[in-house]
Amino acid sequence: MAFIHLLLLFMSLTRPIGHFDFIIQMIIEMKSELINTNGSGQRTYAMIMDTGDEAMQCLTEFAQQQSLNACQFTAIGAFSSALLGYFDFSKKEYEKIEVDEQVEVLVLAGDISFDKGNQKVHAHVVLGRSDGSTRGGHLMKGYVRPTLEVMLTESPAHLHRKHDEVSGLALIDIKG
Repeated sequence: MAFIHLLLLFMSLTRPIGHFDFIIQMIIEMKSELINTNGSGQRTYAMIMDTGDEAMQCLTEFAQQQSLNACQFTAIGAFSSALLGYFDFSKKEYEKIEVDEQVEVLVLAGDISFDKGNQKVHAHVVLGRSDGSTRGGHLMKGYVRPTLEVMLTESPAHLHRKHDEVSGLALIDIKG
């Protein structure tokens, strides 16, 4: 993403504003590929992130660009650093867990749903440290180094989130 920011800065100095949407769409398409569709509307994408990309931001931007509303994803790769969260039910808030070291993404799993008119990415991750121990939790930020390989599958139905009074979280409401 760092390269994209530099490219957009250069473009802002040399091109009219209307060109940005096309450039962003072109860049996102270069880093992802629709690898399967079926007759019922299910789509599967492969998405590759590079060094410096922030995983949650890239997933959210991709979901918006592709209008994904009911999607599951998994990924493997590595992060140079990450910010995780542990939901403290009694406080109804996430406690932050900072990971300030190179780690392997052993498992990244999550979903994309629709919440208050926007795509909502919800992801959990298990990170492997150099000594073999792990850290895990809700992924808030993850800075890719050197790659993150994501497989996303969208179903044709839409998933919506609804605020749950007991937990204080926006949870998937399968009743719609």
